[in-house]
Amino acid sequence: MRSIWRTLGPDLARDIALVCLADSLVGLSFGAITLTSGLPLWLPVLLSVVVFAGAAQFMFVGLVTSGGNPIAAIVAALLLNARYVPFGFTVADLLGGRWASRLFGTHLAIDETVAFALAQSDRERRRAAYWVCGVGLFVTWNLGVIAGAAVGTAVGDTAVLGLDAVLPAVLLALVLPSLRNADTRRAVLIGVVVALGAAPFVPAGLPMLLGLVGVVATLRRGGAESAEERGPVPTDQAPALTDQEDGTPC
Repeated sequence: MRSIWRTLGPDLARDIALVCLADSLVGLSFGAITLTSGLPLWLPVLLSVVVFAGAAQFMFVGLVTSGGNPIAAIVAALLLNARYVPFGFTVADLLGGRWASRLFGTHLAIDETVAFALAQSDRERRRAAYWVCGVGLFVTWNLGVIAGAAVGTAVGDTAVLGLDAVLPAVLLALVLPSLRNADTRRAVLIGVVVALGAAPFVPAGLPMLLGLVGVVATLRRGGAESAEERGPVPTDQAPALTDQEDGTPC
């Protein structure tokens, strides 16, 4: 244990502790909102242990409590968590060789743990950052959810304490730096317009899924622009595409 803290160093340990504190507050918000929405106590606790992905948990509860189709809520949460698939490849060498450590380590592969791990220069430091951040977040997140459930039971209206605004504020803070990229701004704007336009006409939950059209439109536009930038193949290079006398492509 002492070597882990020595490997991390005081600055990295402090940064991880601050992220754990921030996530525990978001967990508190999630627990309180879930209880005041009329859902049973066991549901936020179970979601936090099994899913352990704040954005997906908020999305699932929000869609279900607003009358959305549970299947659409599950699909939306799975789509949101699909980004963790490439995350797993990037941290696979940090999970250890035993199946139990690999299974639990995979469960800890969320935005914060992967970001802290990839920011380190050597493998030992990456491994220490990944596990300390992952275990710390898993503990503080679940404790925050339980505390939030207790608060939700006692308060009854999370809007009084402003707890309903914690997650949107955190998500907005995370997204803002990405909006400096033109393609990301374009995808967000198209998705927002489509989702808002569809909201009055389709069941709750579907507008979020329809908003993904912004990503598709931006990818197609990016592909078309790349093709235009490459331009036509010069005629004097055409023979390079063949290496046989009869002109058959190689």
